[in-house]
Formats: sequence, C-alpha cells, structure tokens
Amino acid sequence: MFKRVAMIAALVAVPATAEEGAFAEGSKAKSWNLTAQEKALFTAKVVDVLCELAGDCPPDCGGGTRQLGLLRDVDNALVFAAKNGQAVFTGAATDLQPYCGKAVEVDGLLTGGDEISAGAAKIFQVQRIREVGGEWSKANRWTKEWRRANPDAKGKGPWFRRDPRIVREIEKDGYLGLGPDEDKVFIKDWY
Repeated sequence: MFKRVAMIAALVAVPATAEEGAFAEGSKAKSWNLTAQEKALFTAKVVDVLCELAGDCPPDCGGGTRQLGLLRDVDNALVFAAKNGQAVFTGAATDLQPYCGKAVEVDGLLTGGDEISAGAAKIFQVQRIREVGGEWSKANRWTKEWRRANPDAKGKGPWFRRDPRIVREIEKDGYLGLGPDEDKVFIKDWY
C-alpha cells in the first residue's frame, strides 16, 4: 500500500511545464502546473459568451453579470476565459469587462485536451491583458473589485468565508446544502 501511495505522490509531484503550442510565441505566461497547459499570446475581441452562442445580447456585455470570452482573430474561435491570473479561484469576467467589444491582446495559459468530441475543450487562464498596442495590465482585478463591493465583509480568512452571498446560503442551506441540522450530524459524526 505504501509503495503505491509513494508512486502516486511521485507522479503528482512532477511539475508540468508550459508547452510551446501554436500561440506560444512571445508569451510571458508563467506556468501554473496545469494539465496540458500551453503558453498562449493572441489577439481577440472580448465578447459576451451567451450573446455569441445564443444571440442574447444585452448592452455592455451584460454589465458585469455575464460570462465573457475571447473571439480569437486568427481563427474566429470562441475561447472561454475561465480564470484570471490570481491564485484565488475566480473567473476572468471582471478583468475582461472593461474591454467589452474591444480588440485586445491576452497572454496566459491554454489548458485542456485537443479533442472537443472527447469532452476536453481548451479553456484559457488570462494572466495579462491590453488593448491592441496599449500597456499590459495584470489580470488580477477580482479581489479588489470584491472588496469594493463588500466593504462590510471584515475579518480574517479567504474572501469566500466572508462573502455575504455565501454566508446567506450557508445560513439557509448549511455547508452541505442539506440544511443546518444535517450539517450538525455530519460534523458530529465525521469530526
């Protein structure tokens, strides 16, 4: 048993390197040790994903309420920008919103499989962004914007422990989503 665990730990510990894919030239993206990651620097138009896919197109890409993506210039591919450059698990919409409808250059990591039919479409982790020809900005606006929107969320710990929306859901449905009474049983039995 120990030998098998040691082998698995050794495989997991092997750092991934950012591969040199089709869009790697000129990229300064930093590796995040993601599966099948590739450095990627490309030009695209920032778009509302739902607008592109279903024709539901509110003004200003939904004003911060919609998932945003990148319509890549070179091949007209819709690239899902699923993550920004912060270590916290946040999306990229906050960083893309100021560029709604504009041509931008983005630098980051593409990750995922090559076969869309196998359910492994590539997604993008934006690390830097700029209007074409402009100055680069780090894609790290999410926590600053969250703090601005939640000035009363004081205390220690990660943002999600203090986010009023999350706190309300936990108070209503418990940590497991089954209600506070089920949480008490779970915590008592497991901890």
